[in-house]
Amino acid sequence: MMLDATLETLDVARLGAYQWRRLRALLDEIYGVPGNPFWRAGWARAGVTGADDVKTWEDFQRLPCSTKRDLVDDQAAHPPFGTNLTYPLERYVRVHQTSGTTGTPLRWLDTQASWEWWAHCWRFVLAGAGLGPSDRIYFPLSFGLFIGFWAGFEGARALGALAIPGGGADSLARLHAMQALGTTALVCTPSYALHLAETARERGIDVAALPVRVTVHAGEPGAGIAAVRARLEAAWGARAFDHAGMTEMGAYGYECAAQAGLHVNESEFIVEVLDPETGTSAREGELVLTNLGRLGSPVIRYRTGDRVRLAETPCACGRTFRRLEGGILGRLDDMLIVRGVNVFPSAVEGIVRRFAAVDEFQIEVFRTGELDEARVLVEIGSGDAAAVCAALQEALRAGLGLRLPVTPAPTRSLPRFELKARRVVRR
Repeated sequence: MMLDATLETLDVARLGAYQWRRLRALLDEIYGVPGNPFWRAGWARAGVTGADDVKTWEDFQRLPCSTKRDLVDDQAAHPPFGTNLTYPLERYVRVHQTSGTTGTPLRWLDTQASWEWWAHCWRFVLAGAGLGPSDRIYFPLSFGLFIGFWAGFEGARALGALAIPGGGADSLARLHAMQALGTTALVCTPSYALHLAETARERGIDVAALPVRVTVHAGEPGAGIAAVRARLEAAWGARAFDHAGMTEMGAYGYECAAQAGLHVNESEFIVEVLDPETGTSAREGELVLTNLGRLGSPVIRYRTGDRVRLAETPCACGRTFRRLEGGILGRLDDMLIVRGVNVFPSAVEGIVRRFAAVDEFQIEVFRTGELDEARVLVEIGSGDAAAVCAALQEALRAGLGLRLPVTPAPTRSLPRFELKARRVVRR
């Protein structure tokens, strides 16, 4: 289902013109009064002193890329919120922060207009998954400072659906609430959805019998991995949809009914894919994004650290927004080098999740001499543990070209996560 068929099917020329008008409005705010000191100072070092210095897309592509390190350093120098603020503090109504799984958390402020923009972006996500006003969408989250599902909750409300909060409850209580309220959709991380299903199985609850018809997942790349999606759909008896977003960027990626990768919402974001070494355009490389509607704290030409591959063929759904084939393929900074072989945790998960007997897993990295070594710890829910570990070890060898020892862990000894799972631990 399309939220806005006019926008989602624009041809390249009309989409470019639409984005350019939005970009010019953003630049006018940055160089207006009072303006945004973070971007003005950064661009001044590159010789850009006003909005009129950016006249063409070539000028835009000459603007320096920004990184999370730039934002973290700015907040450290100007606590607590940094200088990426286009308006006086009195204009801002929401504060959130990143999860901190990849370093120092970033705090982020939103004006009322920016917060409504966030909800608008999530409407694309939910509509792409076929959800609408008749749905009852459950959010099994504690709703802390992490922004992810706050915005999803607002998006459900803006879509006209019944948005159901699941904070302040354990997994069993959440399952009972979903039963009682007739939940038709579940929004959470893929790892927590699997944990909920595991809890239900232990308590004799058949989640596939619930009226849930759609699950939407964010925070981790799991739902874009075929084996993880298959396990989610088998557990819940529902279609599982992937989504991508960032606290500092917004909800930029969503799946359609064709589920052939993540569409980038190009009505609200400018997408580039750059070779991480040379900085030149590439089909596969690092995702670089610019948000167009978050005027109070924009992020421009932002190196996300996500490895992606652009699809080359049109999507069967009819959308012209570009697609990320296979979703987020991995984090550039998550890549492990084990005995000279590059290994992405998402690739390991894609193999582990093929094994129905494995309830949970963790990748343990340790140093032997000068080299990193790794092993995979697994909780085995059923069957012969030794046989499952041996079969999984062989599957990892065949899939990765690397021998990773697989070791059984005691039941319920590995952590479960409500938000982003931390799959890799270093000893």
